[in-house]
Amino acid sequence: MEMPVDGQRRTEGAVTMLLPRTSRFARPSASCLAVCSRGLATKPATKPACPNFSSGPCAKRPGYDVAKLASAPLGRSHRAKIGKAKLSGAIQMTRDLLEPVGLPADYHIGIVPASDTGAVEMAMWSLLGPKPVTCVHFEAFGGDWYNDLTTQLKLENVVNVKGDYGKLPDLASIDWNTDVIFTFNGTTSGVKCPADMAIPADREGLVIADSTSAVFAQDMPWDKLDVITYSWQKCLGGEGAHGMLILSPRAVERLESYTPPWPMPKIFRLTGKGKFSKGIFDGATINTPSMLANEDYIDALEWAKSIGGYPALVAKANANLAVIEAKVAATPWLSFLAGDDPTIRSNTSVCLNVDDLSADQVKKMIAALEKENVALDIGGYRSAPPGLRIWCGPTVEASDLESLMPWLDWAHDEALA
Repeated sequence: MEMPVDGQRRTEGAVTMLLPRTSRFARPSASCLAVCSRGLATKPATKPACPNFSSGPCAKRPGYDVAKLASAPLGRSHRAKIGKAKLSGAIQMTRDLLEPVGLPADYHIGIVPASDTGAVEMAMWSLLGPKPVTCVHFEAFGGDWYNDLTTQLKLENVVNVKGDYGKLPDLASIDWNTDVIFTFNGTTSGVKCPADMAIPADREGLVIADSTSAVFAQDMPWDKLDVITYSWQKCLGGEGAHGMLILSPRAVERLESYTPPWPMPKIFRLTGKGKFSKGIFDGATINTPSMLANEDYIDALEWAKSIGGYPALVAKANANLAVIEAKVAATPWLSFLAGDDPTIRSNTSVCLNVDDLSADQVKKMIAALEKENVALDIGGYRSAPPGLRIWCGPTVEASDLESLMPWLDWAHDEALA
C-alpha cells in the first residue's frame, strides 16, 4: 500500500481523514531505521565478572578480600607506635613504587585529610599568593580550582587558561614563571595532559598538579612538578576520605618563606612557627585518619608491587583503554569525548559520546546496563556532555571490559527501540 505524505488525505472506506503534519523529530532516525533493518542486538550471554566501572570510588583490586585487612590496628591511637608505623609504612611503600619511575628522592610524601580535594586545597591555601597564578583547566574540578582562586582566596592576578570539555587548552601559552595549577588527568572529561608537556626546569613559579586519576596509571614528569596530589580511591581502588600530598623542595622553600594573609584552617596548616611540618610527611597526620582505610591502601600497594610495580599498573590501564579504542573504531555511533588525538586521551576515566542518542536515551542505555548488573555508575559527570564514562584504571580487568563491549550494543538498541 502506498503511504501518504504528511498533511495528505487518506480514505479508508467511506471515511476521509486528514493526516497531521508531524514534526521532523517524530520521524524515525537513520540509526533507528538501521536498527530496524538489521534487527535488535542480541542480549549477550556473558557478563563482566565485576560490573564496577565507577570513576570514583573505583573498583577494588582483583582478588580483593576484606579479610586481608585484619592486621589494621583498630581501636588504637594513630599516635601510638603501631599506628604511626602503619601510616609511615604506607608512605614508604608509596615511595618505593614512585621513585623507580622518576619521583625524586628528596620529595616529601604525606597523608592528608579530605581526599584529593583536601590535598589540592591545602596546596592552594598554603602556597599561592606571592606570584601571579595561571589556572589551566578543562573539566569540572579544574574549574573548581579556578573558582576557589578567584572567589575564595580572591587572588587578583589569575590567568585563566581554559579548554572546553574534550579539549585541552593551549599549553604553549602557559607562563611557567607564574605559579601554575592544573589537572593532569581530567576525570570528568577523559582528557589528560601529555607526559612530555614542556615544563622548563628553570621555571620561577611552582607547578601544582592535581593528579588523582593519573598517579599509578600514567607516566608523569615527576621532577617537573612541585606539588602532586591524588587520592586512594582512584587508580588503586582504595577507600575514600584521605588524600596524598607530595611536595618538592621548592614547595617547602615557599612554605617557609611565605605566610598567607588569610586565616588558615588547622587541617590546611603545613608549617609551625614558620617551619615546615615534616612530621606530617612521616606519618604524624594532621587529623585522625582511618586506620582501616590506611590498611586498605597498604593492601592495594602490596598488590601493585606483586604484579610488577608502577610500570605494570600503567600497562594494565593502557590495555584496558585499548579494549575501548577497538570498540570505538568498530562502532559508528561511539566516539571519544577527547576527540581523535590519542596523546591526550585518558586511559583511566574514558569518556564516550553516544552520537546518535539524545540525553534521555543515553540515560535509558545506562539504566538498562545497571538493571542487568553489567555496568554500574558509568554515566557521564553531571556537568559534562551526556555520554558514558567507563573507568579503565589498573584495578579493572581487560576481560571484564571485553565482556562489557557487546552489552553496549544491546543497551544502545534497547534505548532506540
